[in-house]
Amino acid sequence: MKLDSLLTNLEYRCVQGTTDREVSDIVYDSRKVSAGDIFVCISGAVSDGHDFAAETAGKGAVVIVAQKPVNVPSDVTVIEVADSRIALAELSAAYFGHPAKELKTIGITGTKGKTTATYMVRSILEASGIKTGLIGTIETIIGDEHIASANTTPESYIVQKYFRKMADAGCKCVVMEVSSQGLMLNRTGGFTFDYGIFTNLEPDHIGPAEHKDLADYIHCKSLLFRHCRHGIFNADDSHLEEILNGHTCEVETYGFSENADIRASSVHLLGKGGTLGVAYHMSGLIDMDVEIDIPGKFSVYNSMTAISICRHFGVADEIILSSLSQVRIKGRVELIDVSPKFTLIIDYAHNAMSLKSLLETLKEYNPKRLVCLFGCGGNRSRDRRFEMGEVSSKLADLTIVTSDNPRNEEPQAIINDIVTGVKKAGGKYITITGRPEAIRYAIENAEEGDVIVLAGKGHEDYQEIKGKKYHMDERELVADVIKDGNFIK
Repeated sequence: MKLDSLLTNLEYRCVQGTTDREVSDIVYDSRKVSAGDIFVCISGAVSDGHDFAAETAGKGAVVIVAQKPVNVPSDVTVIEVADSRIALAELSAAYFGHPAKELKTIGITGTKGKTTATYMVRSILEASGIKTGLIGTIETIIGDEHIASANTTPESYIVQKYFRKMADAGCKCVVMEVSSQGLMLNRTGGFTFDYGIFTNLEPDHIGPAEHKDLADYIHCKSLLFRHCRHGIFNADDSHLEEILNGHTCEVETYGFSENADIRASSVHLLGKGGTLGVAYHMSGLIDMDVEIDIPGKFSVYNSMTAISICRHFGVADEIILSSLSQVRIKGRVELIDVSPKFTLIIDYAHNAMSLKSLLETLKEYNPKRLVCLFGCGGNRSRDRRFEMGEVSSKLADLTIVTSDNPRNEEPQAIINDIVTGVKKAGGKYITITGRPEAIRYAIENAEEGDVIVLAGKGHEDYQEIKGKKYHMDERELVADVIKDGNFIK
């Protein structure tokens, strides 16, 4: 492939060598460079690709793309750009033949709800005969292929690679989670989304390695709506006007607000045989009654998000309703069938905000007891431990404190920190260090009418201890307890 053909949509200056040369691939990790490659120098949080430019030339890279001066042999072409990440996105899109032009692209951003909404959208579109790919926190789905995710929004090269695979596999659409980090780092550059969706916003991902403050977090979220054709927004979110600032897309809204284009009303909770759900009515641009087997008001928002998107694809109401009644998202308020006498839920809630939202939602169903089992990750903020302990202690009738991913810390030290928060609120608690033993205790001591939450691990199927990941899937742990049968029938 000719370098010239990849540079078409890129603003650049050739400061050394020629652009009339053959190249084999685009690489942004210096360790993976091969002969004939383009190496794009990315300035990361840990290392700077510019420092490895000469090394990659020695490995056979024939083109260096950089935003700072580099010293490489004269036979290597050097392309100077204002932003290497934008360059990577544009080069990648061209390298894979601009696959986004062959797909309807849907990007969903927000603090919460992205994962659930993407799975709902894919379920509905697939049921209507529209083959749809998915990119998100848990995995990437291309037809029957499931690829585990390292980032919510992968690097732009990977995004374009997946788009190409989807288009070649016959996909007509792709729905993806778009993180604030992904937007900040131009991982979704090189194409324009057909649909951009905003779910909600609360303070999150603020710190030295992420966003410097709330304003930066909001700004990065808003960038999606300068790079999409049609925007769909949660009308009820207090940050909506800030998200709309600078938008260039058509605007459509959903929510409970009377001013929303699509409105929810008549919400009522459903509870039957160990299953919790919610029903409501939609009016405005859509008129239909909706019922889903996922609990809580946030499930109304998530399903409204999906329906608001899928109406643009002409999906029949009955297909939407049938798909929503069947959709299950691993680790996102995931109901596990154990007994009709009590409810068991696995959820990814791993900070105080998400845990509070989940527990408040479940309390609305008036369980006999709300039991919350969780731990906290090692090598992370201790404040999170105190906060989560206090939240669970306030809202749950019983808190079971156990291990999560202790990483390089001692599990008991993490548990002690959580208990400090638990004691602050004065709720009933027990500590069981081993997570399998804690889960067994929760199930074997369940009472009729209980709602039990296994929080923090969600879709993860491992436990990280001292630098190693050991297989541990909570669904398997629950199945082991069920097999033994020592719990309420």
